[in-house]
Amino acid sequence: MIRGSIVALITPMQADGSVDWEVLDALVDWHIESGTHGIVPVGTTGESATLNPEEHLDVIKRVVSRVAGRVPVIAGTGANATAEAVHLTSEAKQAGADACLLVTPYYNKPTQEGLYQHYKLIAETVDIPQVLYNVPGRTACDMLPETVARLCKLPNIIGIKEATGDIQRSKDILDQCDGDVIVLSGDDATSVDLMLNGALGTISVTANVVPKQMSEVVDAAVAGDAATANRLNAPLMALHERLFLEANPIPVKWALMEMGKVPAGIRLPLTELSEQYHEPVRDALRQAGALN
Repeated sequence: MIRGSIVALITPMQADGSVDWEVLDALVDWHIESGTHGIVPVGTTGESATLNPEEHLDVIKRVVSRVAGRVPVIAGTGANATAEAVHLTSEAKQAGADACLLVTPYYNKPTQEGLYQHYKLIAETVDIPQVLYNVPGRTACDMLPETVARLCKLPNIIGIKEATGDIQRSKDILDQCDGDVIVLSGDDATSVDLMLNGALGTISVTANVVPKQMSEVVDAAVAGDAATANRLNAPLMALHERLFLEANPIPVKWALMEMGKVPAGIRLPLTELSEQYHEPVRDALRQAGALN
């Protein structure tokens, strides 16, 4: 069931930085009504790095409760300390998450053997489906296909969110795992190409603002309908690029505020989108049909 257009959900906040629980509920409902196939709370886009541990788990619990089994919830539970990742993953399981997304340990730059042992311990300790997450541009840690191939032999490790944007990398992962792994794109700009080459979906930032359109794009791409997928994706290309004009989730939270979906809240050290990028993001929203 972990496939399709999966939104890397923002955590809506009031101007004082407090989590806006009612808006979070509304976003969950909007996504499900719009055809989103799964929800990732408290990933990078959900500002997991600035939520305290209690808030992190409260967001997971709230999303699980609001989703109420309508789509899979893949909770972000990665950490750069293995013991912390085990704790978060265990708590997410108890909260009722369907799976967990675990980013490679950031900052401390483990070896490939360290990565293997990190994920192996989590998989053997917590009995819940687990999706690896490789995003070296943010973590300074690149998990190689050979390491993924070792890990995908473990029963609880079912997939990987591959965010390098390298199509050959994903082909190598599928080849080395003998196809026995779910590959999900973690890079909106290249997600269609990745899905046309064997990925089964995307964990998307863009889906935050155009969930219906992303769902349609992904359905076509996973079905192998390149013409339809590329035609539907063309109006979204500017969004795929401009939602990263500043560090994610700065632009996407501003875009949702501009659409009237969320209040203006983000936590330091992240700040509101710089004024010079307002019009480029507005223009991308218009091209995608999200603003008049």
